[in-house]
Amino acid sequence: MSVAPALKASARAAYRNLLRASAFTFRGDAQILRAFRLKMRTETLAITSGPPTDAVLEEKTKLAREIAGILRKNVVQARRVSGNGANGEDVWSLRMTKDTELGDNATIKNPPPMQSSRRARKQEKDQQQGSAGVAQPKPAIPRNLPALKKAHQQRKIPELREEDIEESFVRGSGPGGQSINKTENNVQIIHKPTGLRVTCQETRSLQTNRKLARRILLEKLDKIQNPGLSKGELQRAKQQERERQRRKKSRKKAKTREKEGSDVES
Repeated sequence: MSVAPALKASARAAYRNLLRASAFTFRGDAQILRAFRLKMRTETLAITSGPPTDAVLEEKTKLAREIAGILRKNVVQARRVSGNGANGEDVWSLRMTKDTELGDNATIKNPPPMQSSRRARKQEKDQQQGSAGVAQPKPAIPRNLPALKKAHQQRKIPELREEDIEESFVRGSGPGGQSINKTENNVQIIHKPTGLRVTCQETRSLQTNRKLARRILLEKLDKIQNPGLSKGELQRAKQQERERQRRKKSRKKAKTREKEGSDVES
């Protein structure tokens, strides 16, 4: 099936327009220009499904024009201004053209030189922290188990209010038959103040899943409000203490057997 000559001419004109737009936009950056044109030829505008048809060629022509418009209107380059910033940072200036889309903000129409470095961002962050005041140090988490138990008992348990919860029920999925797959027993709750989301489908009972979902959400809030002191972290600390005691006993038994063996040899 042949393509109309007018359509071929339109496609060639759109492709040449795209090449000119890319050359103007990426002026001075030959590596980016070559990579962009290669991607256009081999991926974006390539026709790999047999001989081109009128519909496919019209679609590619439209896409080439849209990309050229985006390059001219919405893509700008930054160039390094001669000299460095006050603290040795690189200073860059945006290169606007007559085709660049500008808003009504005067700072966008006449952009000042911008500092682009990690040091500049770090200085801005330090200034913000300094204006907000000195941050209070976080309390140290006890390392030994008795002190951790005491701190766990004295912690402030977060309050879970129903008005702070957004609850929904969806159809369950997975094993369990019709009791799971054809009933809305999957509970999903969102804690509005923090944005935490919990999903529970542990049992076939909707009421039980609602209770379990709230319990899981409360444990998450406890972990956020009391880092290192929540119930789950206390259980991990107990397990680590049991393993430490077991290793201690094993080392003690090994030393005892070694000593008894040396006594027998002597």
